[in-house]
Amino acid sequence: MRSSIVCSSCLVFSLWAQSASAQTATPLAADTPVGKFTVGGYLEASYSYNFNDPSNGITNYRGFDNRHNTFTLSNAVLDGQWEKSFVSGRVMLQVGHTPNTYYLAEPSSPGAGGAGSADASTWKYIQQAYVAAKAPVGKGLTFQLGIFLSPIGMEGMAVKDNWNWSRSNLFFGLPFYHTGLRATQQLTDKLAVTLAAYNGWNSVVDGNKGKSVSVQFAYSAEKLNFSVLYFGGPERPAGAPEGQPWRHLLDAWAQVKPIDPLWLGAHANAGFENNEFGTSSWATGALYAQARVASYLYLAGRGDYFREHAASNGKGTASRIFWPGDWVASGTGTVDFRPIDNLSVRLEYRHDQAATDTYFKSMVTGDGSAAAPFLPNARSQDTLTLGATTWL
Repeated sequence: MRSSIVCSSCLVFSLWAQSASAQTATPLAADTPVGKFTVGGYLEASYSYNFNDPSNGITNYRGFDNRHNTFTLSNAVLDGQWEKSFVSGRVMLQVGHTPNTYYLAEPSSPGAGGAGSADASTWKYIQQAYVAAKAPVGKGLTFQLGIFLSPIGMEGMAVKDNWNWSRSNLFFGLPFYHTGLRATQQLTDKLAVTLAAYNGWNSVVDGNKGKSVSVQFAYSAEKLNFSVLYFGGPERPAGAPEGQPWRHLLDAWAQVKPIDPLWLGAHANAGFENNEFGTSSWATGALYAQARVASYLYLAGRGDYFREHAASNGKGTASRIFWPGDWVASGTGTVDFRPIDNLSVRLEYRHDQAATDTYFKSMVTGDGSAAAPFLPNARSQDTLTLGATTWL
């Protein structure tokens, strides 16, 4: 699973969010003998009710707002950045319910007598961490090495940078993070290109011998932001029956401000993989709108649809990349109340629909163990969420 966001596209979104909102935060910063040091962070807490009333308390396939009828500390994040001459670094630490889902797809690497093992628990408290160096090439060339938030899509990890409280199916299905090396060249004041080599989707430890590459063009202006990205590489684990096919992903999103209080957004993503069972593929899209109806009040809406095809031939059927069935979709409406700077309180209603049983309802079979996993028994779910986030 996913994928927002101190990559160039998410930087575009972050810059837009700061300019569009009167409640913009300025992190604490100080110049010291070792260079400039900046501290930031955010907290997210919520209560959510699933009208299916599942006995296991799980709102399935919903990213980070995935618990029913409970108050939840979703995430507490501390962000430290420093810069000295042409070298800089960044570490974002996280704790809460979110990190468990964030690293859900992380591969495990066994240890030995002289080497320790690694799995999701090794990295779960790191949202991103990297070292960077700037070169005086053109308008600026920056190299970064480490763990990054994914550049795919217009939504981000921090709720404060999004228009809705929950994330779309596109955000949850696509990768959250990547580990590797990237270089960003600022072409103009508004346009940048980023080239990168990564271990793959959601992998600090690589699950195969191949590497993935990406190229992205990101544009940021006062009333228009957009990104176009290609991401490709082998993503199946070593020894998978599908083999080690190259998976191709194309991603594009745009935001436009047609009139002063209104922003509109669109996100499209598609890809394919030619594996041992044929061609697996997907196509997905989302539409967004946000209107500022008062200095302290925003209204936002989103609709998304995600279709997946699993390859099949005489040899069998490829394992699905994203969902249990052929498609999922959702519709979301959000009221965002901002009474003071650096505080957003949101009330959100969302409906999820799927082609097959994907969600939970009433009495759920299973106990959640490996021997008796919970069995989905519903094709839809409706939730109401009250959440609050504050940031530094």
